Amino acid sequence: MKYDEHLIVMEGVIVEVQDGAVAMDFKGRLGYLKVPLRMIITDYPLEIGQIVSFKMSFPEVISDGQVIEKYVKNNNK
Repeated sequence: MKYDEHLIVMEGVIVEVQDGAVAMDFKGRLGYLKVPLRMIITDYPLEIGQIVSFKMSFPEVISDGQVIEKYVKNNNK
């Protein structure tokens, strides 16, 4: 990575709970994230409306401008 790691504390609200996944909306209209249930740390049963917090960094493109054509073709279907 070209830049030092800079972790940002993000907050969100759980909007969906499934058997194997949890979905959350970021506060501040910053997007939506769905993760496997095994990634959630909690002492309580998960419910829609609970506030979550996590640390996140900025995504960095590491492919030097090259694309993987398989993903481009799949996206155009």
